[in-house]
Amino acid sequence: MEYKEIKQPTLVSNPAEATNQTLRDNVEQSLNNYFRQLDGQPVTDVYQMVLSEIEAPLFETVMTYTKDNQTKASQLLGLNRGTLRKKLKQYGLL
Repeated sequence: MEYKEIKQPTLVSNPAEATNQTLRDNVEQSLNNYFRQLDGQPVTDVYQMVLSEIEAPLFETVMTYTKDNQTKASQLLGLNRGTLRKKLKQYGLL
C-alpha cells in the first residue's frame, strides 16, 4: 500500500511566508514541543496518547465529510465498518 504525503497550508498573516508542512512534520513538531515541555519528567503511554490525539479529529472530520455515512467513511479510511463503529464509540462520536 502506498501512502501519499498530505500537505497542509500553514496559517500566516503574509501568504508569501507560507510553507507547506506535512502531517508528519506537524506531528514531529508537536512531539518535540511535548518532550521539551516535560523538561525531563518521566512519561509513559506516549504511543496511545498520540493515537488518541490523531484518531479523534480524523474520525470527526471524515464523518463530517461523509455526512455521517459509516459505509463511506469506512471505505475512505480503509477500515472494516465494525472497526469504525468501535472507534466512533471509543471517542464518543456515536
